[in-house]
Amino acid sequence: MSRRTLDKVSASVDEAVADVPDGATVLVSGFGTSGQPIELIEALVRQGARGLTVVCNNSGTGDSGLGKLIRLGRVEKLIASYARGPQNQAFEEAYAQRRIAYECVPQGTLAERLRAAGAGLGGFLTPTGFGTELTEGKETRIIDGRGFVLEAPLPGDFALVGAHRADVLGNVTYRKAGRNFGPLMCMAGATAIVQVDEVVAAGGIDPECVVTPGIFVSRVVTIEPTGKEG
Repeated sequence: MSRRTLDKVSASVDEAVADVPDGATVLVSGFGTSGQPIELIEALVRQGARGLTVVCNNSGTGDSGLGKLIRLGRVEKLIASYARGPQNQAFEEAYAQRRIAYECVPQGTLAERLRAAGAGLGGFLTPTGFGTELTEGKETRIIDGRGFVLEAPLPGDFALVGAHRADVLGNVTYRKAGRNFGPLMCMAGATAIVQVDEVVAAGGIDPECVVTPGIFVSRVVTIEPTGKEG
């Protein structure tokens, strides 16, 4: 197999998300705006997929990206730690009108559910949420007198991830806080799509600096850098 055959570079963000179907579960990286793949989300808005389940830390900022996707009625269910973003009323309005379902997942539990999916695990036990409404209906255990909840893996059909640099083979590096959920979502998504500021030739990234190996990445696409830290 030639190296060219392994080239994972998409020509545009629109091409990269063209095959996301209605009803897909989409993992979206980001902590606030840091590491959020805003251009990929905007491309998904243009693409038109509906009935989506979106897994993220928070639901975006302002009326762009995830906020726009929710406002347009394209998200059927949101799985997130913090549903509301700064200056973003889209989720609150949709939820109040019962146009969107919401599953609140503590941040550490969200990260571990993604990791479990990527690692092929059947789930894990955590004390977080034991005895609260967040874990009603879930299997529980008492171990050495302490309560635990069995949490399930959280895989996605697609992962949209913001990163800093990639090579043509899909090896990825992140910048500062932009790393957040990206590596876990690349592992947990059946098709991981990563937007970066720069794509370099194979070998252009020191192997010791690779955070997400190319085996977990399906597509990379270059965007114009914003110059923002993190």
